Amino acid sequence: MSDCAPTIMWFRDDLRLADNSALCDATSRGPVVCLYVHDPAFPLGGAEKWWLHGALSALDHDLRAQGGQLCIMAGDTHESVSWLVGQVSARAVVWNRRYGPHGRQVDAEIKATLKARGIDACSHPGNMLHEPWQVRTRQGTPFRVFTPWWRAMQAKGPPLPPLPAPDRPAFAVVPSVVRDRLVTPGDLGLLPVRPDWAQGLRAQWQPGEGAAHARLDAFIAEQVHGYSTQRELPAQPATSGLSPSLRFGHVSSRQIWHAVDATGQGDQDIACFLSEVGWRDFAHATLFDFPDLGTRNLRPEYDAMPWRHDPAALRAWQMGKTGYPIIDAGMRELWHTGWMHNRVRMVVASFLTKHLLLDWRVGAAWFADTLVDADAASNPFNWQWIAGCGLDAAPYFRIFNPVSQGEKFDPAGEYVRQWLPEIAHLSDKHIHAPWKAGSSVPRGYPAPIVDLAGARARALAAWKTL
Repeated sequence: MSDCAPTIMWFRDDLRLADNSALCDATSRGPVVCLYVHDPAFPLGGAEKWWLHGALSALDHDLRAQGGQLCIMAGDTHESVSWLVGQVSARAVVWNRRYGPHGRQVDAEIKATLKARGIDACSHPGNMLHEPWQVRTRQGTPFRVFTPWWRAMQAKGPPLPPLPAPDRPAFAVVPSVVRDRLVTPGDLGLLPVRPDWAQGLRAQWQPGEGAAHARLDAFIAEQVHGYSTQRELPAQPATSGLSPSLRFGHVSSRQIWHAVDATGQGDQDIACFLSEVGWRDFAHATLFDFPDLGTRNLRPEYDAMPWRHDPAALRAWQMGKTGYPIIDAGMRELWHTGWMHNRVRMVVASFLTKHLLLDWRVGAAWFADTLVDADAASNPFNWQWIAGCGLDAAPYFRIFNPVSQGEKFDPAGEYVRQWLPEIAHLSDKHIHAPWKAGSSVPRGYPAPIVDLAGARARALAAWKTL
């Protein structure tokens, strides 16, 4: 370790050592203090909290293996960063940019405060393929449709090559007054206790940079070829499972891009997968340009949508007790693992906003609390897309029928049987419409909470009033 004037590397949603632009800058300047601030002004859902506990523990482990540590502080971000700067006599603070309105505001305020004190404050691109302002229409305005945005993004060429992790970085000596204020991940109270609902999450996931790259390697070796056709089948392990690692920055979109692209440029499966990585970036670019993405309909005519208030129907949807197996299987997978297959996410979101005619913001709030990969961009962006009120949205009259969706994408009922063991004995003919099985339907499984045809007609009538 070194006792020279250090640079503070401020970690946020970039909890990794490799391809970390800010960390590379910090280590090039001399000794480093690595900081993470847990600020209640940036609320997290329950599943995100569980993941963050493991993510901070993993990053601290990786830093200690190189002779450093992760200094975790709890409280107001501005006060914490300013205090630490004074205690370690830092000459600079560096970080990777974030794109939500509150994060940008806090970053701007901290940068102004530090510069007024004569301390260098530098932000870096580290969380997207290209920065939002780098991909614009010919008029210099934000894209509102994904396909032309994707073409413009690709026309810029591949993203910058990933940066290696710093080689033998120097770490600053942390004074005792700072050590006394630091907390551990356990001190933050991120893990559920009573009840401990995270057993399924622990069985499914391992937070951290090493686990993320192991998952990426396995996806490339075993799943990427065939992705374009298999990814829609929830019973098949055909998706990458990298979304929570992207959410917390254990792996960067640039690393994923170059690793997958290197396996066979131009392949249909690879092109399909990379477009999904692009969709994630499009969501973050949209948040940058439309800061109220999480609260306001991006198509203002939807402000007049006559959403219903039906707590009982909402609770049945949340608990996976709607009587429609593909819906209930998805919601139970979500509760058990903190994740849901993307095709099923679209079906359950369509059911909530159209068959139940409940506000998309109610669904987004539930997902924000239960998904390990929820973030301020992708979660509301995708909900607005399915509800018809967002950018490049699916038209509202596109209403997913949960029975036909189940029959098409889970034809043998494997996915449903995995998550709904009480109806696993039903035949393939009845597994997606158990009410047709007569006496074979177990008493514990609910009847459908809404008639599909009537609910569809109600949704279309509401849409036509806009």
